Amino acid sequence: MSASLRLFHLVKYRSLWTHVRRKVTTWSPVGAAFNAKPLRRLDLFEKNVGLFGVPELSCPEGFQAATQTALKNTELLLHRACSCSPGVETVECFDQLSDGLCKVADLADFIKVAHPDPAYRDAAEKTCIEIGTVVEKLNTNVELCKSLKNLLVNPNVAAELDPDTKRVAELFMFDFEISGIHLDDKLRKQAVALHVKLLDLNNEFLISSHVPNRIAKSAIPEHLQVHFASEGSFIQIGGLHADSPDDLLREVAYRIYLYPNADLMECLEELLKCRYKLAKLVGYDSYGHRALKGTMAKNPETVMSFLQLLTEKLSQRTAKDFQMMRDMKKKLNPRNAELMPWDHPFLSGVLRAERYNIEPSLYSPYLSLGACMEGLNNLFSQLYGVSLMSEHPGAGETWSDDVRKLAVVHETEGLLGYIYCDFFHRRDKPHQ
Repeated sequence: MSASLRLFHLVKYRSLWTHVRRKVTTWSPVGAAFNAKPLRRLDLFEKNVGLFGVPELSCPEGFQAATQTALKNTELLLHRACSCSPGVETVECFDQLSDGLCKVADLADFIKVAHPDPAYRDAAEKTCIEIGTVVEKLNTNVELCKSLKNLLVNPNVAAELDPDTKRVAELFMFDFEISGIHLDDKLRKQAVALHVKLLDLNNEFLISSHVPNRIAKSAIPEHLQVHFASEGSFIQIGGLHADSPDDLLREVAYRIYLYPNADLMECLEELLKCRYKLAKLVGYDSYGHRALKGTMAKNPETVMSFLQLLTEKLSQRTAKDFQMMRDMKKKLNPRNAELMPWDHPFLSGVLRAERYNIEPSLYSPYLSLGACMEGLNNLFSQLYGVSLMSEHPGAGETWSDDVRKLAVVHETEGLLGYIYCDFFHRRDKPHQ
């Protein structure tokens, strides 16, 4: 595409997909969107469009409505998949089954950790568990598996499938196999129960691992308390402050944030036991063997061999890096020169800055978030004919005012979808 045509194309779609304020700037709308705070629109009559533009999700209760819709469609597709003649339609049914459930489950999986409203998080968590339970039951559904097996074992039918369709069918069959489809009815039910229990334990561990640790204010030097969230007579420590130049601040954050939590450790122990039971039940030596089957790594032994080889190859370089950090610690803090675990990220940054001796003010204008997004936009446009267009989200469409919405527009196919970018730090945002 010539430069003039590309410019015309971008201008044409910009008028369709973005609302750009008239002002003098060297930034494109995408760059400007990420280099400035979004302007709040106060429209009391603006309709709540729901999270991600899904109308049902304009309130927490909408997750249940979305779940029920997905499960109804699942019942219809399940009947179709089990009753249609073996062929392309069978694989299409499987694909639609997976897609319909994952659309709701994946969205809920994100919202349960990212949304600031506990009501939304709780509703999303229930959706994850409910749909996850259905998925595990489908993975051990004998009739469903039989319909797929009839397709793959029939050479005449299999020969009619294009390579992509056949590969999709094989992947679904693989899911049946690792879920215990070969077991008798009683053991299959046990496998489903273990899967469901794992969903609960995974969720509990994930959420609990983001919870800040509390400590009495009196236990922390007063001049450090301003760096942490306050809760009455307690301080909440929800991160490592690894880039702080203050040695004591890094130490306090490291020791308290990573202090062992008895409930979390108990949950982890139970999770690992549950994984092991499931793996043994469906015929694997360990959960690692089950998880790695069908991957490039193949088995835990290959992974361990690779890690050991990597350790040997990097040992001399690692020792050199640690010595450089020790020397830098001695230089910065002669009274307390011992290298500690909370020093590594900070001292690594100091060493990089010193080694390359580049003043940040010289390169930072070129590496602002807006500049990076413009660069990505240029790459996508030239490689794929895809442009990113900044859009203002509707009321209730995002979970924070910091979230930026981008329309993804193809030069011939038009709007492909949207990307929601949650790049900025804010209090209580989970570490992801």
